[in-house]
Amino acid sequence: MTNTSLSPQLISDIRASSRALVRELGFMQNTLAGTDLSPSAVHALIEIGITQERQARDLADLLLLEKSTVSRLLRKLVSARLVAEASHPFDGRSKTLTLTESGRSLLNRIDEFAIRQIHAALAPLGLEQRTTIQTGLRDYSAALRAGRDAKNMVSEPISTGISILAGYQPGLIGKTALMHATYYHHAFGFGQFFESRVAGDLVPFCARLDHPKSNFWTAQKDREILGTIAIDGEDLGPGIAHLRWFILDPSLRGKGIGQKLLRIAIDFCRETSQAEILLWTFKGLNAARKLYESQGFVLLEEVEGEQWGKKVLEQRFRLAL
Repeated sequence: MTNTSLSPQLISDIRASSRALVRELGFMQNTLAGTDLSPSAVHALIEIGITQERQARDLADLLLLEKSTVSRLLRKLVSARLVAEASHPFDGRSKTLTLTESGRSLLNRIDEFAIRQIHAALAPLGLEQRTTIQTGLRDYSAALRAGRDAKNMVSEPISTGISILAGYQPGLIGKTALMHATYYHHAFGFGQFFESRVAGDLVPFCARLDHPKSNFWTAQKDREILGTIAIDGEDLGPGIAHLRWFILDPSLRGKGIGQKLLRIAIDFCRETSQAEILLWTFKGLNAARKLYESQGFVLLEEVEGEQWGKKVLEQRFRLAL
């Protein structure tokens, strides 16, 4: 539904500026950034290079392209010896992508081209104008994604009857606490202390969900919450995202929905310029650890503790962005 509070002149000006930006950045050309590659190929190289390793199936979501288009694109990049493919160590159905030496060299040239382009545009401007451009572009891209998520996450279920919704949903606090309490009681003997801790942490977090670097996602079927994941962008300090409350109902496990939730959370952190993601768990959650490591999380430390009300070997994982 169109928001009538937006003036026609505002919309017209933003559309005109967006078209001009696309032209000035070179996206109307067949090639981009001084290379002989298409814009989508250049973006693929950049995204693979940023993380050192990238799963092939992530690129379609990240670049907003059809999977078949990305497959053809990757075949060309592999054939050109810019990208190397290898079977993923934790999932034989997935391919891990890395840049070859030639690919890394080309990415360096792309980066240099972009830096020169930005420097030429911003150097004549004052600090206030530079800051306005920086924050404006970041906020506009985040707003575009939010609008797309609000539309697509409801209308395009990722599995039969399953939709992923962003932001607060009715019953979020109670159902998230219930799923955690039920699973961890049966699997590890956690009790009232744990459930109270989960609910007690959820309440203040949900009260500050309007923070631009925090979000909550739920997987739902027939409006029932069956999976959750959250990113807290405030509690660990600037540039550090805290991954919290990641859980699935048993009926959803093994269907790729947990991996989809985790990728959405990671992409959100990249788009909001977080430097790293930290998460705390404990030894024995082997399926979860396998999923974290498949996305690039690294175990930093193991320390015996009782923060969940029972003595366990606590683990801290980190993903550098």
